[in-house]
Amino acid sequence: MEDYEERVSPFVERFAADLTEAGMQRMASRVFACLLTSDDGALTSAELSERLQASPAAISGAVRYLSQVGMVSRQRDPGSRRERYQLHHDVWYTTLLNRDQVLNRWLVTLNAGAEAIGTDTPGGRRVRESAEFLEFMRKGLEDLLKRWQSRPP
Repeated sequence: MEDYEERVSPFVERFAADLTEAGMQRMASRVFACLLTSDDGALTSAELSERLQASPAAISGAVRYLSQVGMVSRQRDPGSRRERYQLHHDVWYTTLLNRDQVLNRWLVTLNAGAEAIGTDTPGGRRVRESAEFLEFMRKGLEDLLKRWQSRPP
C-alpha cells in the first residue's frame, strides 16, 4: 500500500482529474484510473475504498456508472461472495466503438434537423455543418479503429 501512496496515487488523481475535465464523473474517473493501474485490472470494492479513501457507496455508484458505459464489469471470485470490478479488455477500443454508435445517433438527428429547419437559414446551415463535421469524425474514427484491430501484436 505504501508503494501505491507514493508512486501510483499521484498518477491516479492526476489522470482522474483529466478525465473529469473531459466530462466523466469525478469518482468514476478515480475508480477507472485506479483499476487501470492495478496489477490485473481488477479490484474489490474494499480495495478501491482503501486506495481511494472513499466510501463503499461512492465506489458502488462509480462502478455502476462505469458498467453502464461499458468500461467495467462485475465478477465474483469463485467460492466467494465478494465482487471484483474488472476493466474490459481493450477498454479504449470498446469505449471509442461505443462513441461511434453515439455519433451515428447524433448524425441521424442532425440531418433530420437540418432538413426540417432548412439549410437556407443560418441555424439550418450550422446544423448541417455540425452533421458534416461529425460524419467526418465518424469515418475517421472508424478507420482508426480498424487500423488498431489490424495492428501486429
